[in-house]
Amino acid sequence: MKSEIIRLLKSSRDFLSGQDLSRQLGVSRTAVWKIIKQLQSEGYRIEAVQNRGYRLVESGDVMTAPELKSCITGNLIGRDIICFEKTDSTNARAKHLAEEGAGEGTLVVAESQNAGKGRRGRRWTSPPGTGIWMSLILRPDIPPSKASMLTLVAALGVSEGIEKAAGIRAEIKWPNDLVINGKKICGILTEMSTELDSIQYVVVGIGINVNMEQFPEELSSTATSLCLESGQRLSRGQILGAVARSFEHYYSEFLGKKDLAFLQKPYEERLANLGRPVTVMDPADSYSGICRGIDREGELLVEREDGRLCRVLSGEVSVRGIYGYV
Repeated sequence: MKSEIIRLLKSSRDFLSGQDLSRQLGVSRTAVWKIIKQLQSEGYRIEAVQNRGYRLVESGDVMTAPELKSCITGNLIGRDIICFEKTDSTNARAKHLAEEGAGEGTLVVAESQNAGKGRRGRRWTSPPGTGIWMSLILRPDIPPSKASMLTLVAALGVSEGIEKAAGIRAEIKWPNDLVINGKKICGILTEMSTELDSIQYVVVGIGINVNMEQFPEELSSTATSLCLESGQRLSRGQILGAVARSFEHYYSEFLGKKDLAFLQKPYEERLANLGRPVTVMDPADSYSGICRGIDREGELLVEREDGRLCRVLSGEVSVRGIYGYV
């Protein structure tokens, strides 16, 4: 009910009377008043005027389950939302929940992480009150060999969602990072559990730098935030809601199509690597070439100096000019 009151207050430009709220929600005016008091204690600025009702002045940058439910409008992502003030890693929490039977669409969010994980075991910096640190539990009916495609689905959804909510275009650095003006804004980590030839669950972890105003010296030349790029602080709830809508749209299409042919064009329009020199860092065969896009399986297409077109599925791709890669 708390999320419904938040949604109703957000949708109204004028005061909503306690009587109207109680009628729409089917509860007493006293119950409405108690929830309003709770919301005010959580950081919502709600004006209460006798004989007029309640008006939301400012929601603040609140990351609670009711707030996020008021921002998410899809049918899958956010069916269940579990919020932590602090945790080790949202991916670790999500995997534990998935093992216990948490349903598809369960969203795990934290204000801060002390052991956030990036790709290849790297540490992900996630201080409190500044970013979106979230993990999503999925249970797709696809072969394990196709699970890596979900990273690309997520990257396109996050990029599109950020643009819709913040008006900033983030490019995709294949396969799992987003960049703005050559600096990293978001990282995506996809992990899965399999049983024989089927997927038990997939956890997609997403970290978005939203309201950081500065970074540690070792990251200042390679990382940025939406706040630094836009010049203003942004609502993390609104951004998460927009990301969830875009992700859910592309995920639904992917489950129907079972490959990425449908998103090749929009993905390549946002691909930071496209047409750029790249170095494929593979212990077996490191080489350089020009990025020519992706194929329907999500593999990176790299044209080598001798004209051969190679498909890269794994290994690390170094992109010249993108946050410190040479």
